[in-house]
Amino acid sequence: MEPTPCALLEHEPLAPHLFWRIGGPADLYAEPRTEAELLHCLRLARDRRLPVLALGGGSNLLVADGGFRGLAIAYQNQEEDQAIRGDRMRVRIGAGALLAPTGRRLSRLGWAGLEWAEGIPGTLGGAVAGNAGAYGGDIASALHAVEVLADAERFERWNLADCAFGYRKSRFGAIGATSAFISAVTFLLRAEDPERLAARMQAIGQERKAKTPAGLSCGSVFKNPEGASAGRLIEQAGLKGLEEGPAQVSPLHANYIVNRGGATADQVRRLIARIRAAVEKECGIRLEPEVRMIGFDPPQS
Repeated sequence: MEPTPCALLEHEPLAPHLFWRIGGPADLYAEPRTEAELLHCLRLARDRRLPVLALGGGSNLLVADGGFRGLAIAYQNQEEDQAIRGDRMRVRIGAGALLAPTGRRLSRLGWAGLEWAEGIPGTLGGAVAGNAGAYGGDIASALHAVEVLADAERFERWNLADCAFGYRKSRFGAIGATSAFISAVTFLLRAEDPERLAARMQAIGQERKAKTPAGLSCGSVFKNPEGASAGRLIEQAGLKGLEEGPAQVSPLHANYIVNRGGATADQVRRLIARIRAAVEKECGIRLEPEVRMIGFDPPQS
């Protein structure tokens, strides 16, 4: 495949592209819509020795106030191909498609496997990288294969073992977008009564809406420790309502940090650090962030 030039923006503010509406500019920003444009972007980054940030839908990212010194990519491809055999469907979808609307649309057509994703923000690519999941389901359980652009050279097809999925993690988090940028995903879904799927999604949507705070947030900030709930541990430590300027631990759900307007990345970072320290002191458990923190010096973990 020959690369196709893709428009690049210099010093693009990332805050408008992120759910928290927080973050400084990227040196370069691109929205490739095809695999050929993605190939062009990643080869440019390789040739210039630029780090690459895959934005996905921007729902689990905290970018530093100083921004990102590299190329930020919001991949847009949503092309879809379906193959049906009996009561199973294999569907290949571009990684830029949004997770929840994709699951909703396929469920309405009578295909089960992604209905648990009702209300979850972000793209398919981001969901695969973080093995997104809820209500007893996750991406890995519905996935058949992942297509990646490896080392800005070639497109490869990876199976589940290649992806090394775990709880809210995968191989992609360890190797980074420069080494393997997710370009498409293939799901294997099963036929089920659309009315039953609709009822299940409605129940999930109502429960999620009741638990989700209003305002600007990235979703869950911390992963649930084994056998425990991060939100309950944070609440047990008495941290609901804790503030760092306009950044606040939500009084409704303690595993959400809400930007009430004008919060900085550094304020959110400090609030995350305070939460981790307090929960570790109170409960003896060190919470692991689910949110990715980008551009901080030293790197955050």
